[in-house]
This record gives sequence, structure tokens and C-alpha cells, in this order.
Amino acid sequence: MKAKHWAFAATTLLSLLPCVAQSDGGSDWPSWRGSQRNGISRETAWTWQWKSEGPQVRWRASVGAGFSSFAVAAGRVYTLGNTDGTDTVYCFDAETGKILWQHSYPCDPQPLSYEGGPAATPAVDGTHVFTFSKGGDLFCFDTKTGEVVWSKKFEPWPQLPDDWVNTWRYSGSPLVQEERLVMSVGQGGLALSKKDGTVIWESAAGHPGYSSPVPFQIPRGEAIAFFSGHAVVGALADTGHQLWRVPWNTEWDLNAADPIIHGGKMFVSSGNGVGCALFDITVDPPVELWRNKHIKNMMSSSILWQGNVFGFNNTHLACISWETGDLNWRTRDVRKGCLVLAAGKLVLLGETGKLVIAEATEQDYKPLAQAQILDGRCWTTPVLAGGCIYARNAEGQVVSLDVRTGKE
Repeated sequence: MKAKHWAFAATTLLSLLPCVAQSDGGSDWPSWRGSQRNGISRETAWTWQWKSEGPQVRWRASVGAGFSSFAVAAGRVYTLGNTDGTDTVYCFDAETGKILWQHSYPCDPQPLSYEGGPAATPAVDGTHVFTFSKGGDLFCFDTKTGEVVWSKKFEPWPQLPDDWVNTWRYSGSPLVQEERLVMSVGQGGLALSKKDGTVIWESAAGHPGYSSPVPFQIPRGEAIAFFSGHAVVGALADTGHQLWRVPWNTEWDLNAADPIIHGGKMFVSSGNGVGCALFDITVDPPVELWRNKHIKNMMSSSILWQGNVFGFNNTHLACISWETGDLNWRTRDVRKGCLVLAAGKLVLLGETGKLVIAEATEQDYKPLAQAQILDGRCWTTPVLAGGCIYARNAEGQVVSLDVRTGKE
């Protein structure tokens, strides 16, 4: 297909300006990867200069098996876990760890080659919080009372002619965008009314992949990228109309890391030996600019910061150039981990529960502090909000670490 250039200059076509409705609430973290959906926290009043025993534990909790991260908003913390075939949505007081409300429902944890349990992170939008289970249970709760406002059920394995199988079921976290609730369901996403769950638009049935919707802007308005089981699809947010499609095949269709979109370009990465690539998405079809295996995101999404991409390559952490893909550095100090970024610092949680704070710089890997905060398998992205780091392991042991500056 001949490339069709859009009317505006490439430098002004797309930008990393997600149209997300959630209020940031200062240092709140209201949804998966934060209010800007990029893994970067606005937190500034925090410290990594803790004592040798590590940061102070504010509170601990047990929520059941799973890999759901945390939404933090208005003094409350939300996450999910599964115990004996029952999912539970928890709402904690951020200061004390007291359970303010919880809601349970039956759900098969599907421990296929790992512990199983829910993987999607809640999304808070004002007075409502939205949660999604591995089995396709979608809920809208009142944040104050935990009352169910509305709910829907999506089947994990629709009967289709090509007999596709979403092996690990649903993992994509909800995205609130204006009046829409956007979900990684179908080949190219689904949009519902956040008010009552009615369908606004939906894509053809098929493998949705395991990543979450990524919002971005184009001259025509708001758009969303969906990393499905076989491709990355760009769609208009209001209608679901497909803008472009980038084929991307990974063994077991394990496409789990969110794409990164910035300045008319899109970074895509997956594990199982595939690697990463950068595409120009100001043309249709998008054009590949470079490809290599310096970063292979098996689960954790990478972060773009000051012209560099920080991410995991199965066994090590790496930093590469956004423009060229060249490797700046890599380290095995943190392996198969997850990360967020705040105040120019990487907040890293390794698979074995080691927390590391490091400089987010292209020069070299520069760790500043570390502490063993959990045991067991840790595949869940930590969250830094309100002066606390929230982390969990696969069994559902949750820890809230006090890293506020100026505390007694």
C-alpha cells in the first residue's frame, strides 16, 4: 500500500499528550501507569536516603494471588487479588492500611505456569472506580461506599472461526477518557459509556493481547493504541475507526507491554526473543525506523525519559536511545523487573523483591539505594504516590513504604 501522508508536518502530528479524564490530585496515581499513562510520577517530596534496613514500613496487607497494581487517589488505595477461586476488590485507607470496603465475586484464577489471579489495575475517576478481572468481570464501584453502580461480563474465549485463544485471559487495565471507558477487548478495543456501561463502539472479536489502551493525540482528535495478540492497532477514540495497523507476532501471542507514543513515533516491544522497534505512525501504513533486541519487554512496560527508553530485556535492565535504538548501557543488577520514574529517578522492583532507586541517565547505571522489601515472585509494577511506595508479590503480600521527606 502506498503511504498516505497526513496534512500537517510530522513534528506536529502526534504527541505524548494523553486525553485522560482522571484527576491527578497532586501526587495521586489514579490508574495503570499513572494519570498520564506513561509510568512517570509527579511525586517530588520523597527520598531514597533511607537507613540500612530499608525504608520504613507504613503498613502491610494480604489481598490474595494476582498481579494487579495499585490505583491511589483521594487518600485511598485500590487493588485486587484472588483466594480459592474468589476475586476481591480492596479499598484501603492510604495512611493506615485499614480496609474501607471490599467486594468479592467468583473468578477462576487460571494459574497457568504461574500463580494466576487478576492482572488489571483499577482506574479511579472522581467518585467511581473501575475494575476488570482475568475472567472478564467489569465493575463500576462507588469509591466511598463500594456499592456496585453497574457491571458487565465479557467471555474470555468467544467461539470464532479461526479458533483464537487468549491463553492468559484478560489483563488490560481500564482507561477512562472523557465519558468513555476504554478496554482492551477484541482485536482493536472497545469503548463503553462510563456512566452505565453501554457500548459506544467495539472492534471485531479476537485476541486483545495483554497490554492496556494507550491514549495519544492526532490532528483529527483523540486516538488510542491497542497492542493486540498479533498487531498494534491505532484507532479514533470517539468512533473506534482504525487509523493503522502494525503487525507484531510473538510466541504465545504474549504482547503485554504498552507501546510508547511520542512525537509521531511509536516504540513497541515484546519478549520471547522478539525485541523492540520504533515506527513512524504519521503515515499509513506506519514505517519501521529501527529494530533490535536491546529491550525485550516480557511483561513490564518501558519508560521514555529525556530521549532515552528504560526497560527490561528478560534478564537485565537496559537504556537505549529513542531515536536510534543504540544501547547506552545495561545491567544485571535488577532482573525481570518492573519500573516507574519520579524526579529523574528510576524506581525498580526486581523479580525477587529487591527495590532499587537509580538515576535515570543515559551515561551509566547509577544505583542510589536498595532494599529487600518482599519475597516470592514480584512481577507487579510498584507505585509511588503520596510519599509512599506500594508494592506486592504474586501471593498478594502488599507493603506500603514511607519515603516522605521531612518526616520524624
